[in-house]
Amino acid sequence: MPRLHMENPEPVDAPEVSHNVADAAADALLDAYLDPTAGEMQHIGSYELPSALEVERVIEYVRALLFPGYAGPDVPRAGKPALRALIRGRMAVLQESLQRQIYRALHHKRQQNLGFPALECVDCRETAQGITERFLARLPLLRAQVRLDLRAAYEGDPAASGVDEILSCYPGTYAVTVYRIANTLQVDGALVIPRMMTEIAHRRTGIDIHPGASIGPSFFIDHGTGVVIGETTRIGAQVRIYQGVTLGALTVPVGDARPEPGHQRHPTIEDRVVIYANATILGGQTVIGEGAVVGGNAFVTASVAPGTKVGGKRP
Repeated sequence: MPRLHMENPEPVDAPEVSHNVADAAADALLDAYLDPTAGEMQHIGSYELPSALEVERVIEYVRALLFPGYAGPDVPRAGKPALRALIRGRMAVLQESLQRQIYRALHHKRQQNLGFPALECVDCRETAQGITERFLARLPLLRAQVRLDLRAAYEGDPAASGVDEILSCYPGTYAVTVYRIANTLQVDGALVIPRMMTEIAHRRTGIDIHPGASIGPSFFIDHGTGVVIGETTRIGAQVRIYQGVTLGALTVPVGDARPEPGHQRHPTIEDRVVIYANATILGGQTVIGEGAVVGGNAFVTASVAPGTKVGGKRP
């Protein structure tokens, strides 16, 4: 195959790989694929995995329903019947795509548990349909939740000219909205898809929120880059955090020491807490009390009493 040198734009022939080298590498890869102890690293002869591209489209389908005109295609000026038809059409597209991706994830996990490729799974299909239909029914509630987040962002940032600017420009708003979508699906039993969604937001914004975290209403992340919120974090209402904040675990368990699912490894942040830039708060037993303020660059591994102000040193 021809390739281009950076110094010389003229195409040159790339050296051919020796057949002996390529054959040996192919044989080694084949042996690795067939190694029964490494099955989780392959998906050969099985049904399709969830599509990252389609999951990203699902996010945009949902955002178009939550924020018509701001996300998705333009919404024409029309009467109520025409707008309702538009909404139903978008919901139909969302339903088909989301249900298919949820099914793929459920079926993939079923095949992993069985240890071999399985035929189409009726139970997985029915579960995916139920999760999708319940998600569609929750869209009005989801819009109400996100509206509170938008209002919190406007009230928390005097530089914002309006909610429209926040919705159009703020990375924290995008990340929190995707988290709320993903969390709704995760709580209802969807597998893999919620994490794919928050990782899409992570790549786009630099904000890493695990879909399993519990986050109350009116949540605002200002600026946002470098924020990490772990799986078992609990955040109350009207909490505001800034860029570089980490809400993490004290240790990374391995092997038999891994905690049971649901065991809290990350901190609890109570109502109306403010956490400034680059603060780190660690540990499942750490509680930041209501109304506390954690200053920039603080490193906190012990609980903070309500109303307390914590500087750059441990409390």
